[in-house]
Amino acid sequence: MRIGNGIDVHAFGPGDHVVVGGVRIAHSHGIVAHSDGDVAIHALCDAILGALALGDIGQHFPPSDARWCGADSRVFLRHCAALMREQGYALGNADISIVCEAPKIAPHAAAMRANLAADLACDAGRISVKATTSEKLGFTGRGEGIAAYAVVLLDKA
Repeated sequence: MRIGNGIDVHAFGPGDHVVVGGVRIAHSHGIVAHSDGDVAIHALCDAILGALALGDIGQHFPPSDARWCGADSRVFLRHCAALMREQGYALGNADISIVCEAPKIAPHAAAMRANLAADLACDAGRISVKATTSEKLGFTGRGEGIAAYAVVLLDKA
């Protein structure tokens, strides 16, 4: 077994939606990011890459590379899933926590789980997506951005 964790944060900026867990959610702001800024997927990718001892998402998809400008982060997750399989591992489970005051995540959690499960080729029952606020503290509490934390357990396939 291997365990990995990942963290990602992005500031809010101009726009009318955010993408979290591969789900487009209407919001008063967009995300400032090189790709689509999907914090849930970025944290999950870092957790998988960490468990495999393969660095981080920035090494695989550098923000300095124009190919990834505006990219769908699900491409990143499918890449990480392929690396996981190549090394002989399968997802045991993933636990993702999203931190923001808004938008509300809970109404979209099932769709997020379905997207992540599809990209990781596993049952959605292996993936937890939950959300919390930071009780108006810090940058997320002030509504300046969004954060996500992910933990994965990988099993030898």
